[in-house]
Amino acid sequence: MSYVEPLMRQNFLEYASYVIVDRAIPDLRDGCKPVQRRILTTLFDVDDGRFHKVANIIGESMKLHPHGDASIGDALVVLANKEYFIERQGNYGSILTGHPAAAARYIECRLTPLARDTLFNKKLTEYRPSYDGRKQEPVFLPVKLPVLLMLGIEGIAVGMSTRVLPHNFAELLQAQIQLLRKEPIALFPDFRQGGLMETAEYDDGRGKVRVRGLLEVAKDSKTIIVRQVPYSTTTESLISSIETAAQKGKIKVASIDDRTAEHVEIVLHLPRGIYADEVVPQLYAYTQCEVSITSSIVVIQDDRPAELSVTEALTALTQRLREQIRAELELELQELEDKQHFLTLEQIFIENRVYKRIETATTSQKVREEVYEGMDDYRMFFIREMTDEDVERLLQIRIRRISVYDINKSRREIDDIVRAIKVCKGKLRALTKTTISYLEGLLEKYGDLYPRRTEITSFDVISKHEVARQTLKLSYDPESGFFGSAVKGDKHQMTVSEYDKVLIVTADGTYRIIDPPEKHFAGQRALAIEQFGKDEGVILTYVYRDEEKKPWAKKIHIQGFIKDKEYDLIKGKKGKVERLYVGEPTFLVHMSFVPMKRQRKKDDWFNLADLGFCGLGSRGTRMATKPVQRFKIHKGG
Repeated sequence: MSYVEPLMRQNFLEYASYVIVDRAIPDLRDGCKPVQRRILTTLFDVDDGRFHKVANIIGESMKLHPHGDASIGDALVVLANKEYFIERQGNYGSILTGHPAAAARYIECRLTPLARDTLFNKKLTEYRPSYDGRKQEPVFLPVKLPVLLMLGIEGIAVGMSTRVLPHNFAELLQAQIQLLRKEPIALFPDFRQGGLMETAEYDDGRGKVRVRGLLEVAKDSKTIIVRQVPYSTTTESLISSIETAAQKGKIKVASIDDRTAEHVEIVLHLPRGIYADEVVPQLYAYTQCEVSITSSIVVIQDDRPAELSVTEALTALTQRLREQIRAELELELQELEDKQHFLTLEQIFIENRVYKRIETATTSQKVREEVYEGMDDYRMFFIREMTDEDVERLLQIRIRRISVYDINKSRREIDDIVRAIKVCKGKLRALTKTTISYLEGLLEKYGDLYPRRTEITSFDVISKHEVARQTLKLSYDPESGFFGSAVKGDKHQMTVSEYDKVLIVTADGTYRIIDPPEKHFAGQRALAIEQFGKDEGVILTYVYRDEEKKPWAKKIHIQGFIKDKEYDLIKGKKGKVERLYVGEPTFLVHMSFVPMKRQRKKDDWFNLADLGFCGLGSRGTRMATKPVQRFKIHKGG
């Protein structure tokens, strides 16, 4: 065991790290899991503007992805159905109905213009060898969008999980502009399925949202139409939840018609005597017409898992966008300066006929020396020092280009480059303004393509207790002593819901509060069986005799309780309950005392209306000092 334990520890740590970093948890920088990154990379590598068979894309992606084709195909369909980066052609299934996509050989895809504009830049991409070393794959994509928050993503790793809810494209970019201007932001999810969303508990991505489907009630209040389904549900799962609730008697529905095609349309027909104002709250309470969705933003940041809020994630991504634009501008500036440098050398080389000097050179070394010597007279015009590489490029200029060289055209081209360099340096100096302009350009170009679909609103939490249908019929049979829904009796009949509680007081002076039972033994002389109101409780007024037959009266208010626990009405349990009433009676109690020698007073009266409340553990109010033989109640006062 001593040899196996360290081996298992090491292997498990390696496996856990692999699952967390390379499978389940997205990278904050590009918002992608490895399989998504490899799919997008493959689509970019083969992109020619035309559609590609998904089966071919899967095959190409397998050169980078060390797992099966099924996982790649499933990930591609999910990514394509988010509509941002992959344009679809064919049957990709439906996120509304839950129907799967067609086989990979029948469907096609290509990158969207948004993906081409914002996800790739080979010159600024860091590569590493693929799993078998035959190809190179990006460590992360140089994206210029908050992909993590746009797409939304779920993943389960070893000891952790992530669930990032999707947000609206235009709202994310507008929030980035606000962050660059140092203004506060407030972001909330947006789901393709639409629906209504309550965000009071979202807590900047660390809490949850409640999402409801959009229900439309017909004018006759006898038909309910579901127009939108909540995120994480489908029409099939929602209909199944309605059918299950109906079978359990929680809602009443006569029939369900699913007319969903391009848009959701589930028609619920209600039975006679049932109306929509009663059923709609029950649909939200008992079915998937309302769901609660928890957000937990766990990402890979700096090569380790990190839990972030929406604001923290977007702030980091906005800073990364700023640095990405800086890198692109610096690369552009370098390329412009390189081009200006060579065009200047070319102009000097041709206009001043430096190429004539190489006609008499007999060796390659002598040729290079002649070029260096000829160009040295014009060093004051150089953009930077000339190198051997520059000389080699000058020597590769063809005779035809020299013969048709247009001096004015060359000067105009250099002037254009100088102006471009000036513009580029200006953008670098005002980098924040440049980043804002870039985001505004994206908003103008693509913002209208992605309108908000989920309506942010507020709605109260529907208590299942309040909307529960009272369908359980309970009764008590004195002969058998049983009480419940499976008992046929004519005493203590009541109709309750599954969430109600029942108070049972038995003849031995005890009570308990239970759920509505199917069959519960209450004894053949149950003193009281009442529905227990959780908020208002139950008031019991009762008269009992202690072990010396002396009379006592108590009035208690039962509110707090432990379900199914037995409580004693009489302290010490040495006595007998003679009369018990639910509520606060105003009866007069006539007490006949036990006969004794030389007894002058043989009876007395006690008014229950004068009785005050006391605790369950107290003895109550003494009604008389003498033992009582019998009680008689005068209800008329």
